[in-house]
Amino acid sequence: MKLLIEFNEGFKAEYIDYIKEPKPIRTVPVEHYIVRWRDFADNDVTARSIPLKPSFIDASTLRNSGVANRYVLDVVKDSLTREEQVGLALTYRQMKDRFLAEPKVAAINAGLAAKKGTASEKAITVSLDSSSRASWELGVMPHLDDIPMTLVGKGEQSSVKIKLALDNGDKSHLFLIEEAENHLSFSNLANLINHIATKRVDRQLLITTHSSYVMNKLGVDAVLMFKNGIATKLTSLTPKTRDYFLKLPGYDTLRLVLSKRAILVEGPSDELVVQKAFHRKHGKMPLEAGVDVISVSSLAFKRFLEIADVLKIKVDVVTDNDGSVAKLKEKYKDYLPHGHISIQFDPRESDNTLEPQLLAENGRQMLNDILGKSYATDAELLRYMESNKTEVALKLFETDKVWKVPEYIQRAIQ
Repeated sequence: MKLLIEFNEGFKAEYIDYIKEPKPIRTVPVEHYIVRWRDFADNDVTARSIPLKPSFIDASTLRNSGVANRYVLDVVKDSLTREEQVGLALTYRQMKDRFLAEPKVAAINAGLAAKKGTASEKAITVSLDSSSRASWELGVMPHLDDIPMTLVGKGEQSSVKIKLALDNGDKSHLFLIEEAENHLSFSNLANLINHIATKRVDRQLLITTHSSYVMNKLGVDAVLMFKNGIATKLTSLTPKTRDYFLKLPGYDTLRLVLSKRAILVEGPSDELVVQKAFHRKHGKMPLEAGVDVISVSSLAFKRFLEIADVLKIKVDVVTDNDGSVAKLKEKYKDYLPHGHISIQFDPRESDNTLEPQLLAENGRQMLNDILGKSYATDAELLRYMESNKTEVALKLFETDKVWKVPEYIQRAIQ
């Protein structure tokens, strides 16, 4: 294929007039140029000569209800046979004739005709548009459960628009869908994505999205990332990792994929503690500094690290040692050390989770003050902390008291 952008000789006179005063000209007069596509045989390429037929579905363009109405009618029209279209047009024209034959309409027109000369020398009457442009497509409105298409929610309009295009796109080789998740609840989005996955068959599908659900459900291995002029795919993910995200689409995969830097933690309590520690050190929340703290099950850490490894995303994993540093090192041996990926943990096996680590760093008196408790022994306080992990983390997040952050978390928030 050859793309030519060249001067259009048909505008030669206008161009000569345009450049008579060259000083104020600061831009290329693109209106005077023409774009030509040429094939290998040096023939013009036209839309009709392209063997691929795409269907572009942009649900985000539903700025007003008429757009969806127009689109649905176009798809409906394409699905009708020639005989059905003719029958519908004939019925619509007969409806117009019946309108004029109605006694009340005839009486109104007679009254208006009697006022001839008031506003015009010609008689004014009312009628339905009978010109050639007033076809049935302009007068017929699609309904969903007897509700006009223009009055249903935008999410329903978007879903109908996409489904109709897929169902009636038998001649399309390629589907381009822009932000399928627009205006849809989670359950309705799940229904739509299942429909897309079923109806696409062997036709190519390109879909843009801000939804982790859409990305995971349609295949995280098929994601194409564009950054700094480079396109990156996740095709090198292991089959087990691809299947993992396909089965568990609720995870915030997209947050990791789009982040410049991420800190992976094991749960909401770790997330609160890390966010508080980061704010105290840097004077701002992690997201304000471009760092995303993502709560992930410890079993999923390595799945996320596979993605981070392919995309070269800087990631710190904040994890418990679970009483065995040797087992932890064996589990993450591929990432110790690993450039842009680091595994942060407390080397003291006696303090195997976050709560005993916080107690070891801050002491019983400090934590009693923060939590509003008066436990007499470390064992009692630790039992309470381990039974109320999120509540304890929330107290640490909200307090103005300066408590000590465990060293391994300090390393993660550098």
